[in-house]
Amino acid sequence: MVNMGSRFRMAKKLLVDVDCGVDDAQAIMMALAVPDVQILGVTCVHGNTTTENVCKNVLRVLKACCKLEIPVFRGASKPILGITRNASYFHGVDGLGDAPDPEAPGLDMVQKEGAVSAMIRIATEHPGEVTLVATGPLTNLALAVRLDPTFPQKLKGLYIMGGNTESRGNTTVCGEFNFVSDPEAAYIVLNDYLCPVYITSWEFTCRHKLPWEFCDEWLSQDNEKAKFMKRIFQHSMNEAYSPQSEKELVDGFGFVSCDSYAMAAAVDDSFVTEYEQVAVTVELAGTCTRGMMVLDTLELLNKKHKAFLLKRVDMDKFKSLLINALK
Repeated sequence: MVNMGSRFRMAKKLLVDVDCGVDDAQAIMMALAVPDVQILGVTCVHGNTTTENVCKNVLRVLKACCKLEIPVFRGASKPILGITRNASYFHGVDGLGDAPDPEAPGLDMVQKEGAVSAMIRIATEHPGEVTLVATGPLTNLALAVRLDPTFPQKLKGLYIMGGNTESRGNTTVCGEFNFVSDPEAAYIVLNDYLCPVYITSWEFTCRHKLPWEFCDEWLSQDNEKAKFMKRIFQHSMNEAYSPQSEKELVDGFGFVSCDSYAMAAAVDDSFVTEYEQVAVTVELAGTCTRGMMVLDTLELLNKKHKAFLLKRVDMDKFKSLLINALK
């Protein structure tokens, strides 16, 4: 007899595109701890740190989780146009808190195939099955759709951490880091990806903070994963109380693992309890607003495709996913 329930326990296939800072590491570890999730590959992009450091950081995270068999691919090292940014002040120069790791895996473990080629290949090999989670600048995704215009329609869905909904900037006056780091790429993705697109904005993540007391409890688990996270997170925890971070944050202090919200939505269908469906694009020409995500609430752009903007989520499930990530 066929167990019909087994259909619903099939592994969720993920492709993860990261600029591996500490919150990207938290998101990757979250996904690796979910039993029915399979990460088919991790693609690396400039952002929090250099692409070379991003590759090193992903390998360090995979090693900490005993998952070095997952392939890692090197991607774009610069935005399509404009200046290259980094977030070293918050994540450390190396992206993982500048915590020494003399036994880190070498870059010889990075695949020879480039990230954009790998993304297209993996989606083509698993049409309609792959969920793409993007937690850094969207350069790789923009290049992928330019090389293969059918790439988005091969995806099951796209989950993005990036953009802002109230023009609250954390990098420029009105811009969120991932989108500001490559505005042209963000514009291409929000306009050319017609698959289901789910966005966790900067303001959303800030309004779903966890208390630092939870973070202390989370990091106090007595195992190697928790010790690894505590080492790489210490710099960011210290920086969270700086005057600059105080200006950037919305609604006060707290533990914000930005990229983990997008990952949680991708791995747990019941995590999101409310969303807003609206057409979105990105401002490219504004003096103060370049890179800002624009919500077309008046439907003046006549765009048929609308993104799902997360509004409310189950924070108890979020806590559980985070705790399990370090078990």
